[in-house]
Amino acid sequence: MSQMDVDEPVCLPRLSRVAVCGGTHGNELSGVYLVRELLKLQRRPSEDDDEEPTSLLTVLSNPRAVQQGRRYTDTDLNRCFTLATLNGPTSDSPPYEILRARELNAMLGPKGGPGAVDLVCDLHNTTANMGLCFIAYSDCDWICLHIFKYLQRQMPDVPMRFVHLGSSEKESYSLDSVGKHGFAMEIGPQPHGVVRSDIYGLMNAGVQHMLDWVRLFNSGAVFEGGFVDVFTLVKNIDYPRDEKTHNITAAVHSHLQDRDFCLLRPHDPLFQTFSGETLRYSGSEPLYAFFINEGSYYEKGIALSLARKRRLVIPAIRAQTEEEEQARGFTSEEEE
Repeated sequence: MSQMDVDEPVCLPRLSRVAVCGGTHGNELSGVYLVRELLKLQRRPSEDDDEEPTSLLTVLSNPRAVQQGRRYTDTDLNRCFTLATLNGPTSDSPPYEILRARELNAMLGPKGGPGAVDLVCDLHNTTANMGLCFIAYSDCDWICLHIFKYLQRQMPDVPMRFVHLGSSEKESYSLDSVGKHGFAMEIGPQPHGVVRSDIYGLMNAGVQHMLDWVRLFNSGAVFEGGFVDVFTLVKNIDYPRDEKTHNITAAVHSHLQDRDFCLLRPHDPLFQTFSGETLRYSGSEPLYAFFINEGSYYEKGIALSLARKRRLVIPAIRAQTEEEEQARGFTSEEEE
């Protein structure tokens, strides 16, 4: 990317509909309580209602799991948003989360369609010591990357990372993939089924800064380009297991525990068996460890994830003017 490309703003459509979702996992409580607070605020009359250029949708994603205080009731809702699952045949007694995913897709999507909401921010907690993370499928979605960059500036004392999953639209499986732009805001450490005031406060600040950015963008502000460090998922590592029982035989090593986004080098301590033996990382390249010992991932066979870190150059951006949007609409009609 040349310097001219970086300096010349990229013009993008305004974000007229934004969704903030919580409770996709019913026991991740910061998002549950934050969405409830946002819903309370929306019910109150505001003097700024006529001036608000953005429609904000607040969604409690999995109300049944929230009511039961569980991650999910039948199957993980945050794995139900692939195109195959959303559009596939329905069985006689489908899991509740499959039905709910299709309801959410009808409400916020359809996924990949022109009527989908412009931006989805899905709120999550992790038991891992990850600070505040954006998790997204694309590493070239300038909207999500600029929002992340803005939060970094507004919250300089908060450990913050951008995690890139790299799946295609067809294979992307989480709720945030329903919007034209989307990311999960993952904050920890917080035990599942518990709400901590410090973690809730970080999430609330992050959401408010995100909404502030959207208002600035829609008002015509130009956001300068720059650099963003991105952690791209390479692979997941399972716990050592007994071949016969499939029970785990080791825990994450104490040298690695709580050190999310540290650089894990070949031969570094990785696990400690229950008999006291140290098992070392056998990979050939240094990678960054995250989601270390995440409580909900035991059932998924994931002890930690590994990523490569790289620095991206992102261009300056601004919202299209009404005239530019109209011209774009005319062009689209002519192409059809």
